Amino acid sequence: MELEDAFRAVGEFGPYQRRAVGLLVLLQLYMAGQAMLLVLVGASPDFLVDQTAAGPGGVRFTEDLDSIVTEWSLVQDEAYKVSLAGSLFFAGVLVGNIVFGPLSDSIGRRPVFLTVLFFEVLFGFLTAVAPSYEMFALSRLLVGLMNGGMGLVCFALTQEYVGRSYWAMTGTMSNCAFAVGIALFGLLGFCVRPWRTLAATTNSPGVLFFLLAVVLPESPRWLYSQGRVDEAEEILRYVAMRNGCPASNLKLRRADPALQRKGGGGLLRLVSNPVLRWRTMLLMFTWYACSLVYYGLTLGAGTTSGSRYGNVVMYGLVELPAYPLCMYFINKPWAGRRRSTAGFLCLAGASCLCTVILPEDSAGALINSRSLALMGKLLVSAAFNVVYIYTAELYPTSIRNAGLGVCSMACRVGGILAPFVPSMRVVHSSLPFTVFCLSGLTAGCLTLLLPETLGSPPGETLEPPPLDPASGRVLHPKVPAHQHMIQDHCFIYRTTVSYTGPLFHIQDHPVSYTGPLFHIQDHCFIYRTILFHIQDHCFIYRTILFHIQDHCFIYRTTVSYTGPLFHIQDHCFIYRTTVSYTGPSS
Repeated sequence: MELEDAFRAVGEFGPYQRRAVGLLVLLQLYMAGQAMLLVLVGASPDFLVDQTAAGPGGVRFTEDLDSIVTEWSLVQDEAYKVSLAGSLFFAGVLVGNIVFGPLSDSIGRRPVFLTVLFFEVLFGFLTAVAPSYEMFALSRLLVGLMNGGMGLVCFALTQEYVGRSYWAMTGTMSNCAFAVGIALFGLLGFCVRPWRTLAATTNSPGVLFFLLAVVLPESPRWLYSQGRVDEAEEILRYVAMRNGCPASNLKLRRADPALQRKGGGGLLRLVSNPVLRWRTMLLMFTWYACSLVYYGLTLGAGTTSGSRYGNVVMYGLVELPAYPLCMYFINKPWAGRRRSTAGFLCLAGASCLCTVILPEDSAGALINSRSLALMGKLLVSAAFNVVYIYTAELYPTSIRNAGLGVCSMACRVGGILAPFVPSMRVVHSSLPFTVFCLSGLTAGCLTLLLPETLGSPPGETLEPPPLDPASGRVLHPKVPAHQHMIQDHCFIYRTTVSYTGPLFHIQDHPVSYTGPLFHIQDHCFIYRTILFHIQDHCFIYRTILFHIQDHCFIYRTTVSYTGPLFHIQDHCFIYRTTVSYTGPSS
């Protein structure tokens, strides 16, 4: 039994998986508070320079505000330390991605997840009791280090606990919870003003999450990718029992050991494989741009006009409409993952461009710089949501966390630079949005060079298709000379196709078939070597596939294809790849 068949047997998103994923999704509320902590803890009130004042440097604050700025007088020549603390957090996240992503691919998701969650809670309390700025900055670096590892493994677990058809939904739920966490943090900051109390209160839920997470199992997908099939079967049987659908006879297909050995390598394989190397380079820039624009706009919320608490809440809530949009677009064949990511990034860049060219005296108009910035935040949030899902689908399980870790590393480079971008307005008021505009438009265009993954079967340990170095196209296996090579032509299979003989085998049991040849569902049928994946069933063909009037089309096992196979239009099935054909000319 294939792994995806096993998930369908035990329940792709049963009650047990809903509880496990629910815990991981709620954990995003805690992570959002840690990521946004400096927006309120590092808020800078208005001040006057009065040499007769008692404060350091003659600084007298005119607003009653308790923050690290007022406690340690981080103004004037010391003001850079606030942005530096934010950059240190994201630098820690970057290092956490580099260290814990590949580590979780090597030793497992669960031990890494529990370790980094424990230490993040510990260092979070260190932030609240830091006696000096230096200790505060060090604690933010350590919290970021753990946050980077936890976020990466947490996202991978939300995907790997469920069936493939629920990946988009669970990824969207995680990002949606992060947006809600930003809004809740703004409300919490309004209620809890002292910065030390706010830091401790924000960190406290982590204790509860750690106690609940101890019972979570290891990822069965990771176990299967490592060749630990017996352990994967045991966990899947436990999931089946908790879901109320026992599967005592569940047996997974043993993967080829050679493929499993090739599946390792982590970071080395990302560099050595030309397909993965090209994908990783494009994804790294896309993640960088998403992070720079997303965090640049969010961290600038505390410096915009109006209530800083209201701005934080608004910049969190504005993301929520993005996620239904994502769920709609990414599952449509005409949009998919690739075009959705590119479209959202380009529109976010265009929104920031409009902010640049908008007259400076338009603050009272309906369309002003603030509303356009919020629109840019909504659109880049949508792009960020899709790129998480898209990236997870572009890498096989055996190196998925390594790929996510490298991309997230580039993402954190954007996060490190993001706290300094809003401060560029001292040079020119439009400079921050110019940076956001160029980043979004460039990343959107480069994303179009990536392949589409909508409907593609998930990779476990399989190699991605090789590319021709000259043309960049997927290399197809050679077929015998006596067979006709038919390329870039359309074979139209209408629903009136007649068929005789055995058509499909499901788990080695023959299936009888009458009626139209293919079932029309989801507008996309995927073909990989000797495998049809149609909705919820895997069909493996053994012999002559169809008989169309007087012509027999033989699909040999040498045919390999990894993209969309059929496009449904006017009830016709159009096939556009290289096939082997024996028989009369068509």
